[in-house]
Amino acid sequence: MKQLNSRQQALLNMLADGNFHSGEQIGTVLGISRAAISQQIKSLRQLGIEVFSITGKGYRLNTPLQLLNPDILRQHLSGAPVHTCAVIDSTNHYMMAQLDRWQKGECVLAEMQTAGRGRRGRQWHSPFGSQFIMSMYWRLDDGPGAAMGLSLAIGVAVVRALEAQGYHGLSLKWPNDIYMSRRKLAGILVEMSAAVGGLCHLVIGIGINLNLSDEVIAQLDQPCAHLAEQPIMVDRNRLSAAVIQELRNALALFERQGLSAFLTEWNRLDMFMQQPVKVLLGEQVIQGIYCGIDTEGNMLLQDKDGVRKFVGGEISLRADH
Repeated sequence: MKQLNSRQQALLNMLADGNFHSGEQIGTVLGISRAAISQQIKSLRQLGIEVFSITGKGYRLNTPLQLLNPDILRQHLSGAPVHTCAVIDSTNHYMMAQLDRWQKGECVLAEMQTAGRGRRGRQWHSPFGSQFIMSMYWRLDDGPGAAMGLSLAIGVAVVRALEAQGYHGLSLKWPNDIYMSRRKLAGILVEMSAAVGGLCHLVIGIGINLNLSDEVIAQLDQPCAHLAEQPIMVDRNRLSAAVIQELRNALALFERQGLSAFLTEWNRLDMFMQQPVKVLLGEQVIQGIYCGIDTEGNMLLQDKDGVRKFVGGEISLRADH
C-alpha cells in the first residue's frame, strides 16, 4: 500500500479541477522550484496520470479527477474504519494477507491497483482515479456453506446503490458482473478462508468503472461501460460511501435470510432471463434457454434434456448469437 507524498498530493489536489495552473502558481503554493515541479509532474506521470504542459499556460490533467477524501467518507459512514491509499497491488490481496486484523465491514479503497484481478484470474485494469476500487472484510460464523450465493446478493446491493444515485440501464450477469447498457460496468471478486465447520473469513472486492478514457476502453478485451456516460453529477466520495453502506446492509441481511432475500431483485435485473445462451465449460459448449437462478445461486439452463443446474467456477455464460 502506497500513499502519495505531501507534495505529490498537494500538486494533484491543485490539478484535479482539470484547469491550467502555471508553474509560478504551483511553485508558490507548494514552495518548490521550477525544477522540483518538473520532478513532481514526472512522478505523477509514472503513475499513469496524464498531465499536459503548454508553455505560457502551465500544467493541467487530461480529465478532471475526484480524488478519494477520507474526511468526506467518514462524514457519510459510521462503524468499521474505511482506509484509503493511492496505489496498491491489490486491495483483496492486501486484506487476505492479514485476515485477523479487520473488523466486519472494514474497507480498503484505492485510487489505483497495479495487480488487480477479476474472475478466473483475469487482470482488472485500473487507471488512476478512474474507478471505485474497494475490498471489504466480512465473516460468517456458520462456515463456508453459509456463503452460498453471496456474490449474487452483492451484485444486487451494488445495483441498489447505483440506482439510488440516479443511474439506469443496469443489469446483472450471473454470477458476479454488473452491466450498463449491456456492457460490463463492474465486477465482483469474493475470496474466502475457512476451515470446515469453522469461521468463514471473506474479502469482497468490487471494481466499478467511473470515468475511463477512450484509450483505456480501446485496450480492454470486452465492451465496457462507465458511469460518466450518464448525465449525472455524483460526488465520487458520496457514491463510494453509498456503495459501502448498501453493501454492509446487504451482508447483514444475507446473514439472516440468505440469498432468498435478494431473489426478486436478481430476477428483475437478470440480463439473460429467458434468452438463448451458451455455457462454456472448458472446451465444452452447451446451448439452451437461460432460466435464472435457484435459491442457492446456481444457474438454471433449459436444453433438450430438461432444466440443468450449473454451479459457479470455471463456467462462462455468453449470449447465443
